[in-house]
Amino acid sequence: MSEPTSTKQGWAQGTSIGAAIIMVTVGILQFLQGIAAVAEDQVFVVGIEYVYQFDLTSWGWIHIVIGAIVAVVGFALFTGASWARLLAIVVASISMIANFLWIPYYPWWSLLIIALDVVVIWAVSTWKPAND
Repeated sequence: MSEPTSTKQGWAQGTSIGAAIIMVTVGILQFLQGIAAVAEDQVFVVGIEYVYQFDLTSWGWIHIVIGAIVAVVGFALFTGASWARLLAIVVASISMIANFLWIPYYPWWSLLIIALDVVVIWAVSTWKPAND
């Protein structure tokens, strides 16, 4: 009976390492996306009026800060420490909210990041490292 549990934990551990890699990558990409928005690059075009609309520079700074935090927490997640896993869940949740609000500017990218954040939350919440 312990074999299925160890198989589940193996998947969870592997996915958690993947989650750390995803967080670092997404954090760097969000950081760069924020720089593009602050520079008022012509990459972002808003189609419809949206309730949560900020100017592009504000969104740029939001993404720079969130991107940096996501990347740092992603690096911390490689340790497997409880505090890093808890922080990863909190930061991924904040990232999901920010990307939901970012949908009018870059819809497919926002939905992709939200999906990756769900994977991160699942992975780190189901993994029980041996050192805990």
